[in-house]
Amino acid sequence: MIVLGVDPGTAITGYGVVARGGGGAVSLRECGVVRTASRAPLPERLRDIYEGIVEVISRTRPDVVAVEGVFYGKNARTAVVLGHARGAILLAAALQQLEVVEYPPAEIKSAVAGTGRATKDQVGFMVRRLLSLREAPRPSDAADGVAVALCHCFRGFGPKPVPAMRFSLQLLEKQRRRA
Repeated sequence: MIVLGVDPGTAITGYGVVARGGGGAVSLRECGVVRTASRAPLPERLRDIYEGIVEVISRTRPDVVAVEGVFYGKNARTAVVLGHARGAILLAAALQQLEVVEYPPAEIKSAVAGTGRATKDQVGFMVRRLLSLREAPRPSDAADGVAVALCHCFRGFGPKPVPAMRFSLQLLEKQRRRA
């Protein structure tokens, strides 16, 4: 199974493509970001997001697209604009006749880092550990896209590796205190 995970944003949309083998092993195929011009009108930015995701889909041929859901923050305008970006992503996947699943941000963090309140650094650290990478994907939006894909891979496929995650997060905190 190949999963395209997407972390929507109007300026930077992160994505990660993860393959899950029959034995449950996961591997990173590709990750990156779709950037839009910050001063461009919203319709142009949405077009760029749509075209960028279509390009990734064409290149990687995923079986499913996992998208981070809208979070409810203090700024309603930000949530609405983010909803537009998600719409462009959902449309790109739907027009390619791909299954689309959505996960709340806390569920993604919990699946990857063992806690729904994990920081961006902790998510990046765990993405690196879970995929045995030399370093976390950069920028952090790309790591977030990979985390969305991993969340889908882990959801409903046997036990989640929470004890190892907690241990790894403790190591990260110790390293941070030393620095």
